[in-house]
Amino acid sequence: MGLFDNFKKAEARSLENPTVPVSADNFLHLMGWGDFHSTSGVTVNIDTALGVPAVWAAVNFISGTLASLPLEVYRGNERVTDGIGTWLNRAINPTTSSFQWRKYSYEQTLTGGRSVTLILRNGRGDVTDLVPLDPADLHVQEVMTSEFPTKTYRSKSRVYQASEVIDLTFMQKHNQIDIRGPIMANKDIIGLAIASARYGSKAFQSGGIPPAVLQGPFQSGAAAQRASEDVVATTAKLAREGLPVMALPAGHELRSVGFSPEQMQLLELQQFCIEQIARIYSLPPVFIQDLSDGTYSNVEQQDLHFVKHTLRRWIEQTEQEMNLKLFGRESDMEVRFNVDSLLRGDLKTRMEAHATAIQNGIKTPNEVREKEGLEPLPAGDDLMIQGATVPILSQENVGEEVSS
Repeated sequence: MGLFDNFKKAEARSLENPTVPVSADNFLHLMGWGDFHSTSGVTVNIDTALGVPAVWAAVNFISGTLASLPLEVYRGNERVTDGIGTWLNRAINPTTSSFQWRKYSYEQTLTGGRSVTLILRNGRGDVTDLVPLDPADLHVQEVMTSEFPTKTYRSKSRVYQASEVIDLTFMQKHNQIDIRGPIMANKDIIGLAIASARYGSKAFQSGGIPPAVLQGPFQSGAAAQRASEDVVATTAKLAREGLPVMALPAGHELRSVGFSPEQMQLLELQQFCIEQIARIYSLPPVFIQDLSDGTYSNVEQQDLHFVKHTLRRWIEQTEQEMNLKLFGRESDMEVRFNVDSLLRGDLKTRMEAHATAIQNGIKTPNEVREKEGLEPLPAGDDLMIQGATVPILSQENVGEEVSS
């Protein structure tokens, strides 16, 4: 074999092996999903999907933003500053902060499609604690009552009634029991993103050398296999050492097969996947760090789109679910997200908004100072308004000119 005799034997290389199974927990099974394979042949589950940077960024950005918004409790138009009005925004139980609970809940909803939180009450029926539950351990069923159908949430140890849990879902199926999770509902585009990333990694691992076929005067199938393994080992060595030339014995020829990354438009494909994943989460691409088409003006508009069309629906869903389950249909108490906190990073805009609110009698100076973490002023509880705007005829000179 000449040159091949000096090559070290190496394990046969496969440029892409997308069918290698990745262990998945039982979450997807319990949610009623059975087929984890995308059309590209890649196994898609929550863990593999989160390995796609665009999915990771989308889930973290939306969940982190929603978790950072202050939760305030109101009775009518009066803010509740004790009891549930205090701990709901700080710690939902002795070991879990409000931020941690909400981020976990939204992460479960944005990946598997559902999050469930248990409501604990004292003997008087007052809410005392909230406990996030693992949705993988729950089986949701419909139960018919004398008046209307309701849901039960069955775990290994007990059954929870619908009124005992806060249930957030990404999308419900027609029976309003089962849910559609964004990852499994869009497994083909996520599988395509995983496959393209694996292909690119394998291409770089092989030093950019595409798959090839070796032709030569082989005496047997075993000789051809040994020669193939020798070529694999040699190309790997060339890639490690940065050497550009490989010698072949006389009569042997190495020809490339398949397409190169450039021919497959690998970069364009990965850009397409990013845009599709942004669509799945109704997220402007700039928020998953895609600035390829970003300008100063359209980034500002995308910021408004994010608040109005992405955050708003999650806020409305969460507020209504919490108000119904925590306080009931007839209560005058309600939970509100304080979206003003999104301006905390923009000092100029925040100060201008505060000044406008004070000057037009919308907020008192002390209400503004409280939001900024400042001590109240002795005379800061009065509503104020500028006195420069008066009826035009109240000015004497103007009145004389009009009459003449």
